[in-house]
Amino acid sequence: MMERQKETMLVILPPNEYSGKLRDLLGPLVPEGCVFHDPADGLEGLRGKKLLFAVALDEGGCNPAYYQMLSALRRGDGLLDSCIAGVVVTGVGELYTKDVARDLVLAANLAGCAFLGRPLVEATGSLRNFQVQAQIHGTDERTAFRMAAAELVGRLTDWEGLPPPRRVLALHASARATSNTLALWELVKAGLPETAEVRELCLQNGALADCIGCSYTACLHFGQQGGCFYGGPMVDEVFPAVRECDALVMLCANYNDALAANLTAFVNRLTALFRQSRFYDKRLYGLIVSGYSGGDLIARQLISGLNMNKSFYLPPRFCMLETANEKGSLVKLPGIAQRGAAFAVRMMAE
Repeated sequence: MMERQKETMLVILPPNEYSGKLRDLLGPLVPEGCVFHDPADGLEGLRGKKLLFAVALDEGGCNPAYYQMLSALRRGDGLLDSCIAGVVVTGVGELYTKDVARDLVLAANLAGCAFLGRPLVEATGSLRNFQVQAQIHGTDERTAFRMAAAELVGRLTDWEGLPPPRRVLALHASARATSNTLALWELVKAGLPETAEVRELCLQNGALADCIGCSYTACLHFGQQGGCFYGGPMVDEVFPAVRECDALVMLCANYNDALAANLTAFVNRLTALFRQSRFYDKRLYGLIVSGYSGGDLIARQLISGLNMNKSFYLPPRFCMLETANEKGSLVKLPGIAQRGAAFAVRMMAE
């Protein structure tokens, strides 16, 4: 479990012409003594704190002060060690709120910051993305947005960390004979303690049908029964394994700057199980091997699909990003065995 000082929450608020409204909304929701911090004043000295990143975008979906902060985070290895955070993003238009949040979460995570499961509350200019929540709660979209922000602040305030993981589930869709991604997993797995229960599942050979979008009520009904209308290996093997694990490791080969089809199907089909229970107490890790480049694109997909949407907790430096093209070239990378072993140690400690 990460050791974290009992610090006052900080709201990191890059200023622009719209940030004042966001500050006014958050002011009554954050704990007494909460400090609003302009990142231009520096991001040093934040280690061990609870952070709420609050970003207001302009008509172009931008915020120059945010991009300056993003640059500092991308260059700041260890800058946010032992921090835990959530994110609120607002926009004037209908686009870019989630895109900005994914970039921010990845950069801060690689700088040492953990993120709650479902760490993002984002509001488009029209607030139409809150129509469903407003209907569920019998209120209007603006109130639903405020309720979501309050719920996030409450979970961040109450966060006390997770116990060390004991059961690790690795999912992949690769051929063992040729996969550099599985070679990387073998190096990481070798560094896990004998006390860790490790299970691997292959989602290859087209055995995993993708979600085709049942109604909310149908998905909820089957999820409450512990299954999914479409059944198959997802219900028989994958759902039980996800329920039992403490840490999910996604083994992702990057050939086309996107998750493999069966891994994408896993994320989509997981909605049925998510309807039944949240995954706030389950860690998410990613081992990503690219043939050329673009591993960060896959990391963002894991963040949006499994951390932001499916509520898996994102530990600090959740992903290991490597580049290896030719068969067997991964194990020849300089220092790869040491990096794999170090990643395994972090998995058990954070």
